[in-house]
Amino acid sequence: MMRSLALTLVSALLLLAVPARALNDALGPVPPEVDRSSPLSTVQGFQTAAHHSDYELAAHYLALDWIHRDKQKLEGPRLARRLRFVLDRKLFLDLGAISKEPQGDPARPGYDQLGTIPLEKQAVPVRVSRYEVDGKPEWVFSSITVRAIDALYDAYGPPLAEVLPEVLFTRAVGGLELWQWLGLFLAFAGALLGGWLLEHLGLLLLGPIGRMTRVTWDDQMGQAARGPLRLPIWALVLSIATPPLLLPPVWAHGISVLDRSLLVISAAWFALRFLDLASGMVESRVARVHENVANARAVRTQLEVLRRVLAIVIWILATAALLMQFTVVRTVGVSLLASAGVAGVVLGLAAQKSIGALLGGIQLSITQPIRIGDQVIVQSENGTVEEISLTYVVVRTWDLRRLLVPVTQFLEQPFQNWSKGGVEMHGTIILPVGWTTDIEAVRKELARVLATEAKDLWDGKLAKVQVVDAAENSMQLRVLLGGFVDTLFDLRCLVRERLIAFVHQTPEWLPRQRMEHDGTAHAAAPPPSTPPPKA
Repeated sequence: MMRSLALTLVSALLLLAVPARALNDALGPVPPEVDRSSPLSTVQGFQTAAHHSDYELAAHYLALDWIHRDKQKLEGPRLARRLRFVLDRKLFLDLGAISKEPQGDPARPGYDQLGTIPLEKQAVPVRVSRYEVDGKPEWVFSSITVRAIDALYDAYGPPLAEVLPEVLFTRAVGGLELWQWLGLFLAFAGALLGGWLLEHLGLLLLGPIGRMTRVTWDDQMGQAARGPLRLPIWALVLSIATPPLLLPPVWAHGISVLDRSLLVISAAWFALRFLDLASGMVESRVARVHENVANARAVRTQLEVLRRVLAIVIWILATAALLMQFTVVRTVGVSLLASAGVAGVVLGLAAQKSIGALLGGIQLSITQPIRIGDQVIVQSENGTVEEISLTYVVVRTWDLRRLLVPVTQFLEQPFQNWSKGGVEMHGTIILPVGWTTDIEAVRKELARVLATEAKDLWDGKLAKVQVVDAAENSMQLRVLLGGFVDTLFDLRCLVRERLIAFVHQTPEWLPRQRMEHDGTAHAAAPPPSTPPPKA
């Protein structure tokens, strides 16, 4: 025991007797502004020099004795520059936790651990070590850290940093250095250009393949994909181009949210396009198969309402998928679910009319009291059903006005639907004539008008002339016609005009006013006015 203690003391005396060598003496004299007296002063001095691009000064804070003397002056600044990039991107330095004492942390004599950086399934320690120079402690980044700088830089350093101008790495705007802004600009420009080119090439390749098939829906699918196909390509290019930019966590998270949002928007956009395409194809096929126009209108109405319902569902799902990417929204969603009972009652009472209108629109598409293209009379207005939504119906009147009627009006109030039983409809014309009128001649004239001038308006089935009333001086003829809902009014007007002209050709057929004369002279009185004939 005494012998071992004596040997230790002798060794210590011999070490003290040996003159201390200079640290990194190949770099030249240590500048006076270099302060390596404590771990904190070394870390702060290195960061200050490196961020001012004074890498020759920053090299004095590295342990370079393991490098040959002839290479220290060249390798020192290069390693200092690379270490600055690695520390800025991969290690958060808590300056308050670094020792300010010249002897360092007593718990870790000889070095101060700043942290670790993962590298190939291992953790590289980043530490500063203490050296004795001229009897004083000097702190520099340890040789184990300096030896791993190149490997760490290859894994986490910015690309092309050796060839790009230094100003791109020394100035930061909005949390990003200039080279990162330049990289983002090139990434977005490449995404836009790549999306356009790849979409164009994809459609060019799919076009001939689609034309080789007998069906036409694949050609329409290619056209529907124009636009939505670009967004996934943008997301793919951004996801490939942005990782080498070494963006901060906030920016990297923002880019990932943007990528996911582009995918959600693309899926929703294509789903809406596909929905329109599918409804159009089904509607055209039904129109070809069903000869009955009423059945075709019924299917068209159901498809229109179903398309609107599915479109609303797609919008809701897409909006939910976009919003659920944010933590705040997810937290609010959980809170809303926790209070769903009370909120459901309140919302149900507040939106009962809106919900009733929405359910009424769905009921209208199922029961179909009206269909698109029907001729209706609602609120004393005659028009054609032009559009059926989930909450209202658009009726186009004869003078091209648009009447917006709530769907509940057609479910709760009576209205006339001239097209409910089909497209055929009967119309009447009242014609007052004299007693001497030849009814058979009027019937022949009616048959001539229907066979020549009104053949496109007449249904070819119903045409009757009947005496429905007889007064003292005239009688009333009722002309009963069969036509179509859309053209019945024009048919009645045309036949009325032709029959009036035909009766006027024989004045004896016109209604007459009988008067008796008793032989007494009276003052002339104005003739009584004859009321116009009723339509």
